[in-house]
Amino acid sequence: MHRRLCWILLLAMFFSTSAPAASLTEEQKIDALIHSVEVLPGAEFIRNGSAHDGKAAAEHLRRKRSNAGGRIKTAGDFITYCASRSSTSGKPYRIRFANGETVDAEVFFRAELERIEAGARGVLP
Repeated sequence: MHRRLCWILLLAMFFSTSAPAASLTEEQKIDALIHSVEVLPGAEFIRNGSAHDGKAAAEHLRRKRSNAGGRIKTAGDFITYCASRSSTSGKPYRIRFANGETVDAEVFFRAELERIEAGARGVLP
């Protein structure tokens, strides 16, 4: 848990110094969401019962984003249509952290979006 908290604080600090909220586009927020799972230390992205590392998860999410086309207008849309559940089976995606804790991907990404937006305003979570 301590490592995860350190990671979250580092990510928040990165975004707090990178740009004011008004200058972050929805595309940049989506890129940051994908990157957050791509670099999550020791975590697994679970979809349809199979575990994948962060790099594979990011590639999958980028493909889904591309395939979703015009439906994705905001980072919230991305979470709803691409990052929450399998479009094939309807099963929710899960993230298993290095410490074994598992959460629904939607919960993880919504919390990350809040951190990104708060960090972009220069406010630590």
